[in-house]
Amino acid sequence: MKYSINQKDGHMVIKITGWLDSQTSPEMDSVVRSSLTGITDLVFDFSELKYISSAGLRILLYASKVMLNQGTMKITGCSYEVLEIFDITGFSDILTIE
Repeated sequence: MKYSINQKDGHMVIKITGWLDSQTSPEMDSVVRSSLTGITDLVFDFSELKYISSAGLRILLYASKVMLNQGTMKITGCSYEVLEIFDITGFSDILTIE
């Protein structure tokens, strides 16, 4: 997994490349937990994400709960495979996916 973060004036985009799974999620969890203070608009760019496991879904759930209290969160650029995981798990019903 690789990631980049672009942040400006309360807006943050986290772009994740590769796999977000049990091996890579601890690093991303740490990044997300330490980065959301003062953020009012959070975007996860999944245009280069190949796979997300339940460990990655937990990170999204955490971020979603935080952002409910301080702003908005959306996920963009999902592949068919990632969208299918969101549909199967019900996450497509609770997250904003564009």
